[in-house]
Amino acid sequence: MKGFIDDANYSVGLLDEGTNLGNVIDNYVYEHTLTGKNAFFVGDLGKIVKKHSQWQNVVAQIKPFYTVKCNSTPAVLEILAALGTGFACSSKTEMALVQELGVSPENIIYISPCKQVSQIKYAAKIGVNIMTCDNEVELKKIARNHPNAKVLLHIATEDNIGGEEGNMKFGTTLKNCRHLLECAKELDVQIIGVKFHVSSTCKESQVYVHALSDARCVFDMAGEFGFTMNMLDIGGGFTGSEFQLEEVNHVISPLLDVYFPEGSGIKIISEPGSYYVSSAFTLAVNIIAKKVVENDKFSSGEKTGSDEPAFMYYMNDGVYGSFASKLSEDLNTIPEVHKKYKEDEPLFTSSLWGPSCDELDQIVENCLLPELNVGDWLIFDNMGADSLHEPSAFNDFQRPAIYYMMSFNDWYEMQDAGITSDTMMKNFFFVPSCIQLSQEDGFSSEA
Repeated sequence: MKGFIDDANYSVGLLDEGTNLGNVIDNYVYEHTLTGKNAFFVGDLGKIVKKHSQWQNVVAQIKPFYTVKCNSTPAVLEILAALGTGFACSSKTEMALVQELGVSPENIIYISPCKQVSQIKYAAKIGVNIMTCDNEVELKKIARNHPNAKVLLHIATEDNIGGEEGNMKFGTTLKNCRHLLECAKELDVQIIGVKFHVSSTCKESQVYVHALSDARCVFDMAGEFGFTMNMLDIGGGFTGSEFQLEEVNHVISPLLDVYFPEGSGIKIISEPGSYYVSSAFTLAVNIIAKKVVENDKFSSGEKTGSDEPAFMYYMNDGVYGSFASKLSEDLNTIPEVHKKYKEDEPLFTSSLWGPSCDELDQIVENCLLPELNVGDWLIFDNMGADSLHEPSAFNDFQRPAIYYMMSFNDWYEMQDAGITSDTMMKNFFFVPSCIQLSQEDGFSSEA
């Protein structure tokens, strides 16, 4: 199999029974060790299929509109289009990517809170009419540039964590909704529904209770102005955990039955992003440099009381590449050493850094690892969200290749669901797997 970067003509390795993700990673670590030790991704598209099945089983009444900016690789978009999801786009580029797959405009929503006029005009040109809005300035831009726009009023939620304002950055207040509805009426802009978003870090189920209650108030308010409301968007915030999805459903399902009952003509949608893709991608990075430091001055400078050395390892990928989300949020994965080491091998205080030598380029501040050497590999799972994008030109590091795979069982499950390569998945070229490594094929990452 070959990994393609910016080419839609990717291949997907169809794995034989008995071959797993670990075998695939072993194979490409070996290949990259011989050819240059560049970082690379392995994407298990079967996990996306499983996530969709999970969604259908738990919250079938809510149609997912996948958040494209989360991971816009062609294979991901194509498989989600084939599965029948909608798409939530933040830019002209994203709308064009989805449109090229033959997705109908009705299954695309434009969700950028701050829209360029040229991009509003583009949405109008291709027939993407549903978009979100949370202030008067945006409403006026929409009125001037998209005569057929159908707007969802984006309302703020009480997503308070530790007393912080949390999710008040975007979304209008309930009090301001009446003013926006008045403006929309004057501007002849069609308001068709409400959107809210609850962060995945929010642990308070009451936030959903208040958000749905507020949404119902806006629906009633809009009715007073003569608007026909037919869509509710409950946003994203889904982590990918089945438990969390069931928890959210347990809270919102009875409220939806009360406020937006089935048969009322109101379509319920959501914007899952990392839910679908986070667990589907694994990143392999190579150690390119190593520094021994005094343990008693490691990291924050606090004394640890240990005479053992500590290590700083520099990897060939960092915050100016696949770990960009680390700049704004904590890393949601634990590094795993690829090479085999003894159970009783000593572990040392370690930190992991990207290749830029920038003080911001710290991936893991403090962890325990066996002593590693330059050329060793580290594996990060759950790397499918906000990591596969065009890297910064900082230090001119290459974008990692992406290798796609799927098990026969997942492929059969897709066929059973009526999804085959001759439907929308026109770019899927399945090739037999030849990745099963025998003991004779084994290798050392020190090669």
